[in-house]
Amino acid sequence: MGRRLVPLTLDNLQDLPQRCRSCVFWELDPVSGEAAVEAGTAALEKESWISAVLLDWGSCGRVVYVDDVPVGFVLYAPPAYVPRSAAFPTSPVSSDAVQLMTAFVMPGYQGQGLGRVMVQTVAKDLLRRGFKAIEAFGDARWKEPACVLPADHLLAVGFKTVRPHPRHPRLALDLRSTLSWKEDVEMALDRLLGAVQKEPVLRPL
Repeated sequence: MGRRLVPLTLDNLQDLPQRCRSCVFWELDPVSGEAAVEAGTAALEKESWISAVLLDWGSCGRVVYVDDVPVGFVLYAPPAYVPRSAAFPTSPVSSDAVQLMTAFVMPGYQGQGLGRVMVQTVAKDLLRRGFKAIEAFGDARWKEPACVLPADHLLAVGFKTVRPHPRHPRLALDLRSTLSWKEDVEMALDRLLGAVQKEPVLRPL
């Protein structure tokens, strides 16, 4: 099973699930987001947001392919680019952190470690860019796929709670204190990303 994690651009935006291509939950504040949905401009707003962040800050997502089939994605950006984060009771995200906004793995591909690989890929990208931490708002009562990630999933891939809340705790992954973990990530991801073309059959991570 060949896996690829490719930077999100306007060229592969169409590989996200249809509902996610026009979702602006994180990209706009609640009032502007609702207005965009009502006006039918949400998809254009999504494209505009991705374009602006790419030009101003750089890579802000990854698309996951298994045997060239898009099966998932992850979005992340500094909190200044994520207006919706200010509406959460456990905000703000730390100024020196990047926010893990949302992620999704298609049914049928869940439970194969892709969620962990996505988080590790984001961590590797941010380590290279000099950031100290990843933060995310979790949903402690998560029941079905939504824009806010399940808190249990974030805890399972290494996040720690930094501000508790019965519904939306804020969690963080401190990259400065994960040196041994970083080495493991480097080895696993170098093999995954660097050798995938030569060695399409990879062991599960």
